[in-house]
Amino acid sequence: MKRLPESPAARVAAGVAVLRLNPRYRDDIASHLLQLPADDRRLRFGHSISDDAVRKYVAGIDFGRDSVFGIHGAALDLIGVAHVALDSGHGVAELGVSVDPSSRTKGYGFALLQRAVLHAANLGYRVLFMYCLAENGIMMHLAQKAGLTVVIERGEADARLKLDRFAHGGAIREALADQFALVDCMLKQQFLWLAQPGPATPKSVDEVLPGERREGAFAGIG
Repeated sequence: MKRLPESPAARVAAGVAVLRLNPRYRDDIASHLLQLPADDRRLRFGHSISDDAVRKYVAGIDFGRDSVFGIHGAALDLIGVAHVALDSGHGVAELGVSVDPSSRTKGYGFALLQRAVLHAANLGYRVLFMYCLAENGIMMHLAQKAGLTVVIERGEADARLKLDRFAHGGAIREALADQFALVDCMLKQQFLWLAQPGPATPKSVDEVLPGERREGAFAGIG
């Protein structure tokens, strides 16, 4: 896919906009994972995985239980995704992160990890952990940068962070993060519309943010 120049919204100094995704983003999530090179896909899942297996994984995400976050590029394609699988019975959250190769070294992976920590802590989970291959140096670096303890054994790495709602959480912080991400997507859509040659009708917010526009959304509710 041809990438457009970054819009002003993509260069906000305050941080990276991370949007909470809903089931209507399944196709976008699948497209993001399917375009990852084979080796990157292996590092993301810990083993080689076919296209059909990727589609099955995305189809099986339980949005009613888990949480999924994404970072949109200038063309509103997903360039980074974090899946937070929540185990309420044991009070732990498992994190999986992927970033498009052309969008790395920009802090997107770290932003997704931080967003996952904030969300899991606010929900009252005690531990956030990631499993990855020991050769996945990028993820281990991000984990250590975020304060996770990394243990390597038999070629596999286990990174864990004990969560504290007061130290890692914050309801207002999360509400502001959600609102910032919504505004970021709208600004990127406006940028795309203005960049189109000739007359065109801009998409509605509902088209840009499927399922995200709802009463109270821009007041940080829900």
